[in-house]
Amino acid sequence: MRKGSLLGECLSEYLGTLILVFFGVGAVNAAVLTGAQAGLWQVAVVWGVGIALAIYTTGAVSGCHINPAITVAMAAWRGFPKAKIAPYIAAQLAGAFSGSLILYGLFHGVIPVFEASHGIVRAQAGSQLSAMVFGEYFPNPAVFGTTPEAFAQVSHLTAMFAEAVGTAFLACFVFSLTEPRNSEAPRFMAPLFIGLTVSIIISIVAPLTQAGLNPARDFGPRLVAFLFGWGDIAIPGPRSGFFTVYILSPVIGAVFGAGVYQMLVRRYLPQAAGVDVETMEVAVNA
Repeated sequence: MRKGSLLGECLSEYLGTLILVFFGVGAVNAAVLTGAQAGLWQVAVVWGVGIALAIYTTGAVSGCHINPAITVAMAAWRGFPKAKIAPYIAAQLAGAFSGSLILYGLFHGVIPVFEASHGIVRAQAGSQLSAMVFGEYFPNPAVFGTTPEAFAQVSHLTAMFAEAVGTAFLACFVFSLTEPRNSEAPRFMAPLFIGLTVSIIISIVAPLTQAGLNPARDFGPRLVAFLFGWGDIAIPGPRSGFFTVYILSPVIGAVFGAGVYQMLVRRYLPQAAGVDVETMEVAVNA
């Protein structure tokens, strides 16, 4: 495949997002269904390392956005071609869906046992306790539960704000770490620090919303849950907020966070001779 072709870039985005979902969402599956991870931080670290490896694997071909919110922010602030937005997002969604299908194939025998042991009836109220291993919910069912009292602690607007803030920090740090004129950026370690960025955001936001930060990461797995029996619990969800909280808010947050970096930091960086500042697109998500 010729480097730089749109097909090659989309295949790269597909693979990168599949890697992100397999390890990140896979860590959630392992933690919730089997207790394999001891605490939120272990899950967050698996997310971060998976993202770093996805960037190292595919970043040289497509920039490894692996997140529609980052793709839109790149188009808004870094000159990413608008004609490529839809193909990139389609590839990211396909990768997220494929990664989740693999995970369902691995854990499909474990999920019913987990549901039976917790009195969960799939597609009924409260079954987000098992659906959360794919799509995301607010508040985090594993932390707060699924009662009206739990819902009252994290409102729809609070969840939107949390996802927007988390993705704003992600985009700000991605733009900083991939800025050629930023002499403080660790060039070859940028993918690792982007991954760790996601880890630290997860450690703060995940108790509230499971820390989506990435519309593909949420919708691809959520669609798998819908197809395998969770029905309305998956889409539109028990609080009907999956679009506003997990798709709209991350996009708004990413554009805002990237804009903060561009307007408050990048414009004051020293010029670097011979550097094309529009060529570095290495970016991600969650």
